[in-house]
Amino acid sequence: MITRKRLATGACALLAALSVALLPTGAAADEPAAKESPKVELVLDVSGSMRAKDIDGKSRMSAAKQAFNEVLDAVPEEVRLGIRTLGADYPGNDRKRGCKDTRSLYPVGPLDRTEAKTAVATLAPTGWTPIGPALLGAAGDLGKDGATKRIVLITDGEDTCDVDPCQIARQIAAEGIHLVIDTLGLVPDAKTRQQLTCIAEATGGTYTSVHRTEELSRRVRQLVDRAADPVVVPVDTKGAARCADAPLLKPGLYTDRESFGEHRSYRVDLLPGQELRASVSVSADRAVNDDYGVLLRAVTLHGREIVRGSEAGDGRTDVISTGLRYPKPDLDDGPGDAKPAAETVCLQVSNSFSAPPSVKTTPGMPVELTVDVVDGPSTASDIASFGLGRGWWLLGTLVLVGFLAGLLWGWLSRWRFAVWRTN
Repeated sequence: MITRKRLATGACALLAALSVALLPTGAAADEPAAKESPKVELVLDVSGSMRAKDIDGKSRMSAAKQAFNEVLDAVPEEVRLGIRTLGADYPGNDRKRGCKDTRSLYPVGPLDRTEAKTAVATLAPTGWTPIGPALLGAAGDLGKDGATKRIVLITDGEDTCDVDPCQIARQIAAEGIHLVIDTLGLVPDAKTRQQLTCIAEATGGTYTSVHRTEELSRRVRQLVDRAADPVVVPVDTKGAARCADAPLLKPGLYTDRESFGEHRSYRVDLLPGQELRASVSVSADRAVNDDYGVLLRAVTLHGREIVRGSEAGDGRTDVISTGLRYPKPDLDDGPGDAKPAAETVCLQVSNSFSAPPSVKTTPGMPVELTVDVVDGPSTASDIASFGLGRGWWLLGTLVLVGFLAGLLWGWLSRWRFAVWRTN
């Protein structure tokens, strides 16, 4: 009987497989279309200033080549990558010609690592720094299809041409082609930092100051890996001085600007049984004094603090971040089907940045705020709800052992004292 049942089951499975195989090909039309592979263009400055030997005792060009080799080895298979140069060909003094010196070194597409490395190895510091034209060329290389697109600009100086690259970045962002520009400054001065920060902010990208080869390699790898994930474009918002006037935020990524020493407030609605997770990053996009910090507080509308997160810095980083988690306990089931009321939580962002008198304090520094609301913890293994999680067992065991050891030691001490008095 068991053998017959197994044979019948196998026959049914075989018929089902044949039925699926014989379905017409048009039946696959209902399946979702394959997602387009993300595109990344690395734009490298090959101007004459890249000869400077101030990164790990070698030239900036050598550091960039080493970082590129490491990055090319780690590019995800699904990413289509290209390389564009600026200032790599014209060594003369004609500004008009120098400001057109940008070309595609390796076309955007499936990566041949050996070919790409060979192309990078031929580069030598040569000419001008036409950042604006290079950004326009890179945007054209990436096209206008539905794929997520990212430009990673690596340069050691500001644009030397008449076109404002920040305005070029704004024009690219206005085209709505899902393109983000990230900028990396090699040993940048204040003007370079300001220009590269403006370019990145125009498209929702990031700016990073680089002083070591390892930093450059790690950061470029991070940005290339990030391109493989869906691009989240931050939403502009404006915090208020008081919670009552603060904007109501839903889960998402938001950007704002905050002046030195300012407090900004935002509101989030939280239902019983949910957990609020929030983080904030403040970018020092200008020269600031050492020793600063950022504070993120979750408070009630009446000003009572619920939880806080804080972080301090000493001038060695351009971005400082902190975060917090607040699980709101679930309510016991009550009579009726009344929907529980949401609690309005106020998120307050504060900073302790200061700057020399010569530095402008306006506009404020870029603030990036992430808000997420998830189901609250329900098991003892969740650290957010129960602190130590399963570590409570160890703590309880230690307390019990300590208690018993104390009793035993006390009894032994009394016995020894009694014997001593008797003798």
